[in-house]
Amino acid sequence: MNGNDVARSRGQRVDWQELTDLTRGQPFVVERVRLEGSGVAIEGQFEPPQLAALSIDDQVFVAAFVRSHGSIKEMERIFGVSYPTIKSRLNRIAEHLDFVETDPPPPGTDVVDRLRRGEITAQEALAELEKSR
Repeated sequence: MNGNDVARSRGQRVDWQELTDLTRGQPFVVERVRLEGSGVAIEGQFEPPQLAALSIDDQVFVAAFVRSHGSIKEMERIFGVSYPTIKSRLNRIAEHLDFVETDPPPPGTDVVDRLRRGEITAQEALAELEKSR
């Protein structure tokens, strides 16, 4: 009987919180994804969302932060703690999350920068730029 079967036999919904409890914060890989109601399943190795790797307390904190539209003043009221405490916790959580580059540099910028610094020759730069096309 796997984790899903155990949860179903108890009449409970399997969710990230339960999975986080089972893994005790250890890294895990999802190997099968099933689309509810369609019968379609995909197998492979999928990393769970970054937020799923946070402790339950931190997940609740992040959800509250989002629901409060990022208002630290509201977070102080909800959790009954000071501004520095909220900021400290946000910083600690942020250390565990990778951020998506929302404004990536244009392709080839790194090559041009390396050329300017004299790390590669013009010929090497051209070759790299051709490869990236």
